[in-house]
Amino acid sequence: MPFDAARRETEDSNVESIDTFNASSRTFTQMESLIVKITTAQGLVGWGEGFGHKTNPATWAALEDIVAPFFLGRTTVLNDCLPAAQYAFHAFGRTGPVHYALSAVDIALWDIEAKRAKKTLREFINAQARHEVHAYASLVHYAEDPQEVSFHLERAKSRGFRAFKLHESLKPAIKTARDTVGTLPLMVDVNCKWDAAQARLGFEDLADMNLLWIEEPVFPPDDSHSLRELNTAFKNVSGGENHSGVQGLINDMERGALEFAQPSVGKIGGISAMLQVREAGQRLGAHVIPHCFYYGPALLASAQIIALDPPLQLSDGNLRPELEIPFLNWDVQLHPWHAPHQSLMESDGSVPLPSTPGLGFAPDEAVMDQYTIKYSALGAG
Repeated sequence: MPFDAARRETEDSNVESIDTFNASSRTFTQMESLIVKITTAQGLVGWGEGFGHKTNPATWAALEDIVAPFFLGRTTVLNDCLPAAQYAFHAFGRTGPVHYALSAVDIALWDIEAKRAKKTLREFINAQARHEVHAYASLVHYAEDPQEVSFHLERAKSRGFRAFKLHESLKPAIKTARDTVGTLPLMVDVNCKWDAAQARLGFEDLADMNLLWIEEPVFPPDDSHSLRELNTAFKNVSGGENHSGVQGLINDMERGALEFAQPSVGKIGGISAMLQVREAGQRLGAHVIPHCFYYGPALLASAQIIALDPPLQLSDGNLRPELEIPFLNWDVQLHPWHAPHQSLMESDGSVPLPSTPGLGFAPDEAVMDQYTIKYSALGAG
């Protein structure tokens, strides 16, 4: 679906420090979402979403030809069908298009089971779950332009956000950001820009910026040795969206390589995998904050998982940022929670969650029809 990042013409597009496959690049003017709908023989409907963007063609092929056919005609009982699928597909690896497709199906099956129990997904998992989460603005890349960064942070503040994540990596832009938001939480995703030596210099240079986390500081993103060295020294390394499956992420959490683990529900294996990472975070005392550059069922799945646990107050008195919201303008929205900052978000940055059973994803059929790029229906016969 098309969006507008509200960039101004003063920004120099030739100095982007990120690649064009990154969703925060100015080359992106629309966001593709791979959405799955599963209908049971009893008529229950579940919605899921696999990681999309520019990898959608590969994930689509994996879903249509490999993953979806495996589930046709099978039970939707979570403890039966999901472990069988995980084992069946283990030879394809623990990340990549097959795993993204499996993530979408996993989310949809959890949606079905919660609806069967007539409970919201969060209350299906934890009866004491809360009913709102605290959002943070995930800004796009502004070509390291301090004035643009400040301008868009002011916009985000005016929408109610009380925490902010940049996709810049140079100190002038980041210092301007800190000056703009004051003592509110500020995070930076440098998109694997540095090698190990550069990362140490970068962390040292930014040490006085009081950044809650620096996300994916090195390439490759799961360079466990470098991440551990950085986190041991600076205590604010984050990552996880591009780790290899649940065990790869948990291994780095156990090594102390990540202060903030950021699994992505549409990549790592769906809700089942997210719950495993959540349990590891509780066991290890590590923060688990989902990566969430989505607007469909995966956004709501992330929010429902966050709501399982109480909010956490940081040592500086601020609330820990929780739900990542892409800071984009959407003229058309697929469902009421598509862009919370344009409608639902409160002045304190909190977002109320759906009260309907399951995920609470209820797409506008007319919008879905208008913007569907490709459609396929598979049946059990």
